[in-house]
Amino acid sequence: MTKLNTTNEIKIRDSEEISLKEILIQIKNWIGYLKKKWLIIIAFSSVGAVIGLLYAYSKKPVYLATLTFVVEEEKNSAGGGLTGALGLASTFGIDLGGSSGGGIFSGANLIELMKSRSLVEKTLLNPITVDHKQQSLASYYIGFRQLNKGWDEKPDLKSIKFEPFADRSRFTLQQDSILGKLYEEITGPNGALAVAQKDKKVGIITIDVHSNDELFSKVFAECLAKVVSDFYIETKTKKAKYNYDILQKQTDSIRNELNDAISNVAIANDNTYNLNPALNVKRATSSKRQVDVQANTAILTQLVANLEMSKVSLRKETPLIEIIDKPILPLKKDRQSKSISLLLGGLFAGLIVIVVLILRRTLQNILK
Repeated sequence: MTKLNTTNEIKIRDSEEISLKEILIQIKNWIGYLKKKWLIIIAFSSVGAVIGLLYAYSKKPVYLATLTFVVEEEKNSAGGGLTGALGLASTFGIDLGGSSGGGIFSGANLIELMKSRSLVEKTLLNPITVDHKQQSLASYYIGFRQLNKGWDEKPDLKSIKFEPFADRSRFTLQQDSILGKLYEEITGPNGALAVAQKDKKVGIITIDVHSNDELFSKVFAECLAKVVSDFYIETKTKKAKYNYDILQKQTDSIRNELNDAISNVAIANDNTYNLNPALNVKRATSSKRQVDVQANTAILTQLVANLEMSKVSLRKETPLIEIIDKPILPLKKDRQSKSISLLLGGLFAGLIVIVVLILRRTLQNILK
């Protein structure tokens, strides 16, 4: 039994040695075959290298504009002077704002807000000046990307324009469609816009805009930061601004009433000048006017105090964005490397011709 097992092991070992030997022989034969075809391989590799070099020359450089900013977080201090004043005002039914509203504008929410369609389209309708001529970023982007090829042949697209600060609600269906495509192209996976918070522990957010036009990259990054900042200020301070406007109107109204009451007191006093002391009824009008003056003075004093607190509360809400670094011309330029394109083109073409030669010889052997 032991001899039989030993014999089988020897046969298996011999079979493995033969298989390995055959593989090595086949590899040697293929190498020899490819050496005979070296001229074809070099010729095709050279053609591939030239194509790669031409691609590098034809590829437009990409300009990267980077803008970094820090988000000012809401600081809620318990027991502070302003907090106490706001709380005291609220007990009288007066809402002066000051409530925390920064949650929806922090971290990932702010990043998604910057990539929202409404704000990106609003940014595209901001002006850019080129050769002393002003146009919208949307029109400029369509121009240098050559997206308007063939528009002159289509009546519904020939007259389409995107004026700076145009009223978005009055756009036609074609304008809406074009802006939607621009938004998808700019914010897509390989789009021009990238917004990220590199470190969650640090509230610094980076806006990267890369495109084939240096001026567009710079202006779009700056305009997007401004549009988002304005939107934040308008949204977060909306309630505080509303209360401030109401208090301002009330203060102006009471001040006018007080001025009228003071004038009426003076008129009443003039009418009772050198009046007989026995005729006290005549002095009633002057006394009533004096009461109006005192009442309006007290109300105006309270309203002015509340108005000042409302101003402080409104200032406390702004600004959202503090710019750290702005893009400065000339921008960082990312150009396709000619040497790498030459090398990759040659290697790719060489691999293709080698595979074709191997398949061709294999097919010939099968037919034989």
